[in-house]
Amino acid sequence: METNTAILLSMIIPLLAAVSNMILRNQPNLRDGLTLAAAIATFLSVLTILMNEGNGTTEALVLFEVLPGLDLAFNVEPLGLLFAIVASGLWIVTHIYGVGYMRGNNEERHAPFFAAFSVAIAAVMGITFASNMFTLFLFYEALTMSTYPLVAHKGTPEAIRGARTYLAILIGTSIGLQLVAIIWTFTITGTLDFTKGGILEGKIAGPMVAVLLGLYAFGIGKAALMPFHRWLPAAMVAPTPVSALLHAVAVVKAGVFTMLKVGIYIFGIDFLAATGASEWLMWLAAFSVIAASVVALTKDNLKARLAYSTISQLSYITLGMALATSMGALGGGLHIATHALGKITLFMAAGSIYVATHKTNISQMNGLGRVMPFTYVAFLIGALSIIGLPPLGGSWSKWLLIVGAADAQQWVMIGVLMLSSLLNVAYLLSIVGRGFFLPADTDIGTQIKESPPLVWMPPAATAFGCIVLFFYAGDVVAFLMPIVER
Repeated sequence: METNTAILLSMIIPLLAAVSNMILRNQPNLRDGLTLAAAIATFLSVLTILMNEGNGTTEALVLFEVLPGLDLAFNVEPLGLLFAIVASGLWIVTHIYGVGYMRGNNEERHAPFFAAFSVAIAAVMGITFASNMFTLFLFYEALTMSTYPLVAHKGTPEAIRGARTYLAILIGTSIGLQLVAIIWTFTITGTLDFTKGGILEGKIAGPMVAVLLGLYAFGIGKAALMPFHRWLPAAMVAPTPVSALLHAVAVVKAGVFTMLKVGIYIFGIDFLAATGASEWLMWLAAFSVIAASVVALTKDNLKARLAYSTISQLSYITLGMALATSMGALGGGLHIATHALGKITLFMAAGSIYVATHKTNISQMNGLGRVMPFTYVAFLIGALSIIGLPPLGGSWSKWLLIVGAADAQQWVMIGVLMLSSLLNVAYLLSIVGRGFFLPADTDIGTQIKESPPLVWMPPAATAFGCIVLFFYAGDVVAFLMPIVER
């Protein structure tokens, strides 16, 4: 199969899955089976691109020209292909988990739920293969709109309120800030193409570089950079498969992926380093890393704690870009993959606990680990990867970020990353400790057992992936190397 055909199929197949979900709304087994087949086919399309191109960069596939220099176009480059592999691969796991969760928890309206889920994946594929900022922005907005009904799925006043907050912040930042930055960039450069080394050098100078970067940084609301982060905790009213989608497969990863693309291909790492325009962003990212971790410590609701953990971990990637060093950018790229596996494990484990017990608060989970060992061991492995301990994948991305901070001679940033890991230990391992070592609550024992296999097996699989990634992290870094080569 040709690469251009595979790119288009990676977007078309999820859309066909969305249509089949609505047509087969009253045939759940066939509907869910076809969606799983679509997820596998999408992943195989991405693997075809990988086999065809490796870590090379292809010429743009232009679908049509909007204005001179402004095309709807797609191409392959290492960072986008890595994100496509992660997103399409985790769609398979998340769909299996979603079927088990929705059925095990007796959720309603399965067909529109999985249809919107499929459209979101199509939007993500468009983001990963976008060859310019215009194309990326269109699919970025499509992702926001397709995930809104997922957040509002339960239809309760709380869900509607959370979904409105979600939509208002993401649309407000992208239209009010990111779009302004895109128009400004096009005005001064005549192009929005993602170009190695950036397109802005010689086109803008002085304080205006930092101002333009600020419009992008705050306009990419999906990166959840403080103070535009409230949408993420608000979205936790959604069913747990949506939380897994938001935090690992689609929305937040689309945000930090866009942040890296802007830093590497619009500004250019060398240009940012020479101008010092990203130094303020580095300090803001560091503040978000620590502040969100501290807030996470105060949350008793498990999903809320994990949400603030995500805000902190996303800022690692923004920090990697803002360091304006090759190692920082590579560490940020690797963290997209390591965090995706670790955090999807934690959220799916949280959903497993809810399906089995209907408990949402950590203070109610004493002794659960002894009756739900598969779920809690998976949670432990995911937590250790997020913390950054070997032999788990998260240790390598954190190490590269530390090396990137050392290259930039930003010693305080090394301290921030180390302190963050200690805070990770406090707010994640305390959950595991309660589950295994504290006396069980009175209703735990004969009344509660492990969740159904379709619910606990997916987090077990992604936990295993955290271990595997530790041994292949070097290959991922080598794959990404062309994005920082001069």
